[in-house]
Amino acid sequence: MSDPTHATPAEICGFDIHACPSPAYVVDDARLTRNLELLARVQAESGAKVLLALKGFAMWDTFPLVNRYLVGTTASGQDEARLGAETFGGEVHVYSPAFTAPEMEVVLRYADHLSFNSPSQWRHFRDTVAAAARPVSCGLRVNPEHSTGEVALYDPCAPGSRLGTRASELRQGDLEGLEGLHFHTLCQQNSDALEATLAAFETRFGEYLGGLRWVNFGGGHHITRADYDVARLVRVIREFRARHPHLEVYLEPGEAIALNTGFLVATVLDIVDNDGPIAILDTSATAHMPDVLEMPYRPEILGAAEPGAKAYTYRLGGTTCLAGDVIGDYAFDAPLAIGDRLVFTDMAHYTMVKTTTFNGIRLPSICRVDAESREVRTVRTFGYEDYRQRLG
Repeated sequence: MSDPTHATPAEICGFDIHACPSPAYVVDDARLTRNLELLARVQAESGAKVLLALKGFAMWDTFPLVNRYLVGTTASGQDEARLGAETFGGEVHVYSPAFTAPEMEVVLRYADHLSFNSPSQWRHFRDTVAAAARPVSCGLRVNPEHSTGEVALYDPCAPGSRLGTRASELRQGDLEGLEGLHFHTLCQQNSDALEATLAAFETRFGEYLGGLRWVNFGGGHHITRADYDVARLVRVIREFRARHPHLEVYLEPGEAIALNTGFLVATVLDIVDNDGPIAILDTSATAHMPDVLEMPYRPEILGAAEPGAKAYTYRLGGTTCLAGDVIGDYAFDAPLAIGDRLVFTDMAHYTMVKTTTFNGIRLPSICRVDAESREVRTVRTFGYEDYRQRLG
């Protein structure tokens, strides 16, 4: 067996990194299944229902696997709702800061639960919902006004937030006809953040819970992260359900489903020098991993280290014209060469759903690794028509 300190990227990830196109997102079924088994355990032990948030992970080729464990999907609009209904099944939950009338017509064909952002949106669409061909359980997204995150861009409870209704804004009759409340305040956080948020939620909205059927605790729960306190999560949910036994509890993580399940395989196209070596890859920060620039964060690469920590340090850049299309600086044991493949880790959630065709750069292919055989299967490749059809 190889010394793990000197293992190759292929040995670390457990599949042939040359068996896929480049660039390519590669999702490992074995890793995905481990996450799903943990989430199924949370459901069984807590009594809560777990939904897949399509905004975080929407690789529908995996849905026959995912829906063995989870009860349904949650969507941010008409197209995600349709995708969840047609490719996943189970319950379909939908929330948007605001709906148009044509969008609402589509949403009502697929939604089982529908959360409005404000009482005015509920009043506007109440008759439309009542006239729908199928029953829909409606609720209101609320703002507990309890910030626990560190990045303002991802804080729905920040001052001036447009997301959710504050308790001070509720008026008599605003919840009439509604069956649930929905809050979403977390981002990549542990269960202590949920416990604190839940206390704030009950303080501000507890008086309304008696007449409801369900509460949605939203997403941002990093349940499948190695240091996540699952026991605390189960306890918090069970204690809430004991206080409110008539309420169904939902969680809707997106990132936790696909956390550490996927990779982005890329190839070195050229090496130039400008105050140090710069490797140009066939991928892009701005087009293929935009959170690198938006969050921002530094993705890990198998076999690489912090700049200066190994013998050869390179800046890694993408192929778009954006001057700042830079992934970061990385150190390697050996010099990089044109044709080398690099493997970025944890590239299944959010990255895949946020890609663009800026500059006409093609989207990475999508692949899966079989859990048993470890064979790589290419699910989808992208070409000119995928770029063209967006623009006319």
